Amino acid sequence: MLSYSLPSLICTVLAFVPALVLHEAAHGFAAWKLGDPTAKRQGRLSLNPARHIDPFGTVILPLCLFAMNMPVFGYAKPVSYNPAYFENPRKGEMVVGLAGPASNLLQAVVGAAVAAALWFALPMMQLAIDNVVVRYAYFVFLPTYVLTNLYLLFFNILPIPPLDGSSVLAYLLPKKHLRTYYKVQRYALPILLVALILLPYVLRINPVGWYLDVTAGNLYGLLYAWMV
Repeated sequence: MLSYSLPSLICTVLAFVPALVLHEAAHGFAAWKLGDPTAKRQGRLSLNPARHIDPFGTVILPLCLFAMNMPVFGYAKPVSYNPAYFENPRKGEMVVGLAGPASNLLQAVVGAAVAAALWFALPMMQLAIDNVVVRYAYFVFLPTYVLTNLYLLFFNILPIPPLDGSSVLAYLLPKKHLRTYYKVQRYALPILLVALILLPYVLRINPVGWYLDVTAGNLYGLLYAWMV
């Protein structure tokens, strides 16, 4: 039997969608600021979720992870960009790649700041009144929103293609190895999905879950330390 309630599932979806949409829009915005109009022309600077949703990465994968009581993360449709527009293509690709995780860090900090401001500005009895929507918004949605953004941040900065952290790896690699790197990159996603889903579910080995607990979990504890 699955150990989640409908309200917690709704809060998870409501937290995950804006976290992912702003992540993708940040990629496009960074490319646009560096001189590439591709993402803007394709409407990827929009905050409309429909422009960013990938059926598997945005819906099916997160729901599967949620059902298995694993950290919820996923991906949206990749934002297209053309490095030829960048003054320094390799550096530009790294900036575009890191813009998404940076947006998740910002969202997590803002979410925790809003929670802290409400905590100290209002007596807790006012937050815990009979209004069930207020209770779920404060005690379920906001923590879920912060933690989801932290999961997306630390998951995406892994230096594994096609994750955003691979843009840093590509920047650091000598040019002579780039052709081989880009060939390997095309096959990396299926291998990553196997590591994310099959290893924890079948073999009970979950290195990514341990990594997220150490990174996202500990930073979440720091951001919510005022509540202890």
